[in-house]
Amino acid sequence: MATKRTKSEAETLELYRISLENVGKQPTIAASMAGIGYDAATISEGKALLKKTRQTFDINRFEARKTAAAYADFLAAKATLGKTYGYHRKISKIIFKKDTLTLNRLAVSGSMPKAYIAWLETVKTFYRVSTTDPSIQDKLARLKITADALHSAQTLINRLETTRTFYLKKKGNPRMLLKQKIRPLKIWINGWLNFMP
Repeated sequence: MATKRTKSEAETLELYRISLENVGKQPTIAASMAGIGYDAATISEGKALLKKTRQTFDINRFEARKTAAAYADFLAAKATLGKTYGYHRKISKIIFKKDTLTLNRLAVSGSMPKAYIAWLETVKTFYRVSTTDPSIQDKLARLKITADALHSAQTLINRLETTRTFYLKKKGNPRMLLKQKIRPLKIWINGWLNFMP
């Protein structure tokens, strides 16, 4: 069974713009519409509603681009932290391979979680423990993982959390805004499109 192709928001707005323009420029259509209660004043109301909806659509597209940029920043921060942590984790597994207690404290035993929250908690645990335990820092320093490097990774965690928060904030904004604005126009236009000759 074939599914009906739905119009994009841009296509829908263009259809409405053309319909309103045609009713204003073609006397036959204007007379037919006036006969069913869509006079010049009502058409002007529809044009104003279209203008307002179009402005909201443009704002939505702008916000969508900002959301994409915020997501790219989040992914870059995650990749940077992931690379740093991956190296530190690998070295820690080598240094503490016979010390299962420390491996467990650092949360490096077993496989790395795939889910973001679980992954981040594992990373946080590693850096929280390693930055507060001088004996772990001494052993890591032997393979050139300094205390400064561990503290720098804490900064990367903070950056990751900040970029994710910003991305999630941006992600929630635009779609609802447009849906709230396009619905009244859709109802208004669909009412008179059904009567057009």
